[in-house]
Amino acid sequence: MLIYEYKLDGNTAQYSAIGEAIRITQCIRNKCLRLWMDTRGINRNDLQCYCAELAKAYSFATLLNSQARQSAADRAWAAISRFYEHCRNQKPGKKGYPQFQHDCRSVEYKQTGWRLEPDGKHIIFTDGCGIGRLRLIGCRDLATCPLPQMMRVRLLKRADGYYAQVLVKAERHGEHVPTGKQTGIDLGLKAFLTDAQGNTVANPHHLRKAERKLKRLHRRLSRTQKKSANRKKARKKLAKGYLKVQRQREDFARKTANALITSHDLIAYEHLRIANLVKNRKLAKSISDAAWGRFLQWLKYYGSMHSIPVIAVEPAFTSQDCSACGARVKKSLSVRTHICPSCGVVLDRDHNAARNILEKAYRTVGQTGTGEAQAPPNASGQTASTRSGRRARAGKRAG
Repeated sequence: MLIYEYKLDGNTAQYSAIGEAIRITQCIRNKCLRLWMDTRGINRNDLQCYCAELAKAYSFATLLNSQARQSAADRAWAAISRFYEHCRNQKPGKKGYPQFQHDCRSVEYKQTGWRLEPDGKHIIFTDGCGIGRLRLIGCRDLATCPLPQMMRVRLLKRADGYYAQVLVKAERHGEHVPTGKQTGIDLGLKAFLTDAQGNTVANPHHLRKAERKLKRLHRRLSRTQKKSANRKKARKKLAKGYLKVQRQREDFARKTANALITSHDLIAYEHLRIANLVKNRKLAKSISDAAWGRFLQWLKYYGSMHSIPVIAVEPAFTSQDCSACGARVKKSLSVRTHICPSCGVVLDRDHNAARNILEKAYRTVGQTGTGEAQAPPNASGQTASTRSGRRARAGKRAG
């Protein structure tokens, strides 16, 4: 599945109609959630049938397309299913009991309630909300895409306007040119990542750089009077500031992940528990600013697209063990240089960890003898094609 996103060009009345559709979606989701709380044994089909009852009980609910109402019920069921899954798996801490939503920002249409014009640049919504005809601003041409492949359309409100996301049933494949290079990457805060060859990618610190401006916007917002027009303007400027940081992170993660995938035939990384790492109150902001999780998502996506194994290894002792002789050298987080008393090797801490990560990946894919390595299920679902005879030499030569 691919998602094409376009900015919407319309008038004030159309934007108000989209806002009304979003509020109806929120109301239906919350009503379905209340039904689940009050009634035992509710399933997904019951929630979708309940949408028809809501349409009869509330006149404003009939304005929204019937399948869009079902999508709102599906959102409630998704929250319920996630809660059940956490309970079954005995997730430590809070299980995420479903909560009523107060800040819904999107409405989703399935196969009905909208149609695309032949030019592929305009979309018309035909339900009772009165959204009408909107122009799609984007670089991808939907006119060449068969209509049956367009599964859903989502209208989304952001700080800088309204957007349409079109879900297209298609697969994306990339042709990879073999490079004969394998690497392990160690994610960090001083440098965003360090690979097994000693190359580093600088940490962009998007939030830190924008923090001065954001603090000024926060102060301006706090001085305004509640429910005033100036407060709405200040909130919008502040939201745009955070939206810019979000997009900077996304752009950096995509470009860095794509560059790594296209230049290597195998990539190994640490399977970090980021949710636990951000509990450190001294490093939480820096870890969140680095956006490791988003980067790893794009790394695995591009790896799957190019049929490149992306292997997750356990992070235990990757920084403590010597990548040359295997001796364990205890060091605190403040010690940034690895000095091995056994073999005398001196390396940057992250460089040493990246070499250990790559060596763990070689053992994970089972490279023994002269056979071909097979990627494990936690790689990317693809077969690794690294030669086993190169494992020992690569472990010594990396860096």
